[in-house]
Amino acid sequence: MRRAAVAVAAGAMAISLAACGSADEAGDNDSTTSGAKKGDDIKVGLLLPENQTARYEKFDRPLIEKKIDELTNGKGEVVYANAKQDASQQAQQVESMITNKVDVIILDAVDSAAIKSSVQKAKDANIPVVAYDRLAQGPIDAYTSFDNVTVGKTQGEALLEALGDKAKDGQIVMMNGSSTDPNAAQFKEGAHSVLDGKVNVGKEYDTKEWKPENANANMEGAISAIGKDKIIGVYSANDGMAGGIITALKAAGIDDVPVTGQDAELAGVQRIVTGEQYMSVYKPYAPEADAAAEMAVALAQGKSLDSVAKDKVDSPTNKGIPSVLVDVTSLTQDNIKDTVIKDGVYTVAEICTAKYKAACEKIGLE
Repeated sequence: MRRAAVAVAAGAMAISLAACGSADEAGDNDSTTSGAKKGDDIKVGLLLPENQTARYEKFDRPLIEKKIDELTNGKGEVVYANAKQDASQQAQQVESMITNKVDVIILDAVDSAAIKSSVQKAKDANIPVVAYDRLAQGPIDAYTSFDNVTVGKTQGEALLEALGDKAKDGQIVMMNGSSTDPNAAQFKEGAHSVLDGKVNVGKEYDTKEWKPENANANMEGAISAIGKDKIIGVYSANDGMAGGIITALKAAGIDDVPVTGQDAELAGVQRIVTGEQYMSVYKPYAPEADAAAEMAVALAQGKSLDSVAKDKVDSPTNKGIPSVLVDVTSLTQDNIKDTVIKDGVYTVAEICTAKYKAACEKIGLE
């Protein structure tokens, strides 16, 4: 899939919908919904993929709901469902949204290919679909996510930095995400573009359903296959899996091995504080959620997306999808204050509980 070359800065997403043209004004513009123009009294279907990763219930859902409320002057309704990592259940949830006659759907797909027919059903019912965080297949009207190839590059670069001149002294393990998630393939692509030729990859896994317990089992297998004395680092595609990986490393008596992550989950940040995990990728959820809400409301109201979606991306089934891509930051001990704390994601008190107090003080986080 072709990616936009430059990620959109967060500030570019603060454009109000008042500036968007109506369907009549847009003329032949293909970033305008064909549905009837509505006012603020709209119904938005919000479908998130799972609840094992902390971000969806803690950040994405409330942020999207809040922004839609703001954009519709309190008149918009959000109908919410979580698929709990079940693609069949999510397909049923789309059907329910169509039956419920929502005006637009924000969809974070469990399986981007399997959801294709459901997206087509929504399209046939004249309900536009905004792909959120993962680029679903089918006639998607808009898309917002992070620059996922850059995420993988950021992780790979951080791992190389941590390894330094020891990068070729042993082998690394690569723990990629689920094969059903198109983002995982892009994270992997970005990581390999940085790591290939600079490290020796001893074992590599696509981790079923992103589950930490599956990452833990894979890591145990890697340790047995490679030998604990030969593992020098682990590429982990997210924080949840990093937790399972680190548990396996500890059980094998392996210390001081850099492990990457993503999502800046609280447990991941705390492991970074203690040094158990080297880094995470901080993805500011508010700009992504705001972009999804802005595009969804615009589509429901028959307005153009041109002043919100500055990029276009291609999926395996559709080309030129209006998109907003958000940039990311490598999160290490050095910039916790300037990222998750500064942005209000966590407070120092939330990170530095009694268990982590001494480690926090050691790195000046107090």
